[in-house]
Amino acid sequence: MTSFPGLGPSSGFLQSTAWRAALALAVVFVMLAMTGWTAVRGTKDDANPLATARTAWKHATFLGRPLPDPNGSPATLRTFFAALTGAQQQQLANRYPLVVGNMGGAPAALRYRANRMAIDDARAVEKRRMGDRRLTPVGRQEAGRLMHRFESMMSPGRQILAFDPAGGGRAAEVFGSLPAAKRVSVVVPGVDTNLSTFERTVRATAAPVGMARSLYDAERTAKPGVRTAVIAWADYTTPSGLGVQAVTGNLAEAGAVRLRALVKSLPSSDTVSLFCHSYGSVVCGVAARHLPANVEDIAVAGSPGMRAESLSGLGTHARVWAMRDSDDWIQDVPYLEVGGLGHGADPVDPSFGSRILSADGAVGHAGYFAPGTRSLRNFALVGVGALDSVDCATDDPHCSTGLV
Repeated sequence: MTSFPGLGPSSGFLQSTAWRAALALAVVFVMLAMTGWTAVRGTKDDANPLATARTAWKHATFLGRPLPDPNGSPATLRTFFAALTGAQQQQLANRYPLVVGNMGGAPAALRYRANRMAIDDARAVEKRRMGDRRLTPVGRQEAGRLMHRFESMMSPGRQILAFDPAGGGRAAEVFGSLPAAKRVSVVVPGVDTNLSTFERTVRATAAPVGMARSLYDAERTAKPGVRTAVIAWADYTTPSGLGVQAVTGNLAEAGAVRLRALVKSLPSSDTVSLFCHSYGSVVCGVAARHLPANVEDIAVAGSPGMRAESLSGLGTHARVWAMRDSDDWIQDVPYLEVGGLGHGADPVDPSFGSRILSADGAVGHAGYFAPGTRSLRNFALVGVGALDSVDCATDDPHCSTGLV
């Protein structure tokens, strides 16, 4: 048990109070599991083909020279690919599709082509699994769902920026022209995000692909002359359902490392905005302190906290915006952190210090990116830099002050 030096006889009382608070926090999260945060997600003990491919890359040579570290800086990798012909780039993509498809610094179009090949390989694996009688009926059914998901991701025109089939899987998709964009928006989703839930047909804007597509359309409507791109970034391991992973920051810390790497792989001349939903706002909060200077805005919706007690605790130069719909059940989460449980203060509490945006029209925890909502419009205005047009919450008179 944690001790509190110098507190004398009261220390036992404080310790007891802390543990009671932690227990209460855990109980509330378990109760919330019955109200909609958690979703059933199957798991698979897959091998890690990306790690295997990277190992092969590290031991290979190309044109008589060793290949660069696949985890090297985007600038180094960008220089490496710029020195190759188009045919040579494609040769590497054909040989190592998973590596090239997930490599910050590789040309975006090359990554799209490489990931298409990697997805086709994964599709073939799942097709074989569908007929594998060693699997349970549920396992074969899951294989069928994944095969159809991969077929959808291979549809003409889709731009898959990252793809990793291991475990539940990770992916990222681009809407718009990433090389031509001057403003890039990154959608960071929350719990139970994997390849199976990367997109949805029903209530499409509750899934990362639908969120990003909706935001991209809204940005083009808000300011058609601005060259924008939106990334559906589900390229981190999210908590599975509502358990210890969801109420602690371990996965958020790992996700923050990957989020920083994504942003650093974008051209430094781009203005970047992050749009972080639910547990995704925890990731953004952890990442905030060490993000590049071109990240100018961080907007969170339905946040359980950002691992900070105030805006200053985030240590960021970016503007921080927050919104929450009045019927979002996330408001019942205890906004505190005790013994590693919980994610800190409520970003929409005026005392936190963020700029509070109106979320009118959003319905429930997953409704912030629905077309026609003020929440989506506000996100789009932030994404295109039209900050003087955002609709602030009525109880935040400081939301629009000091904007440049």
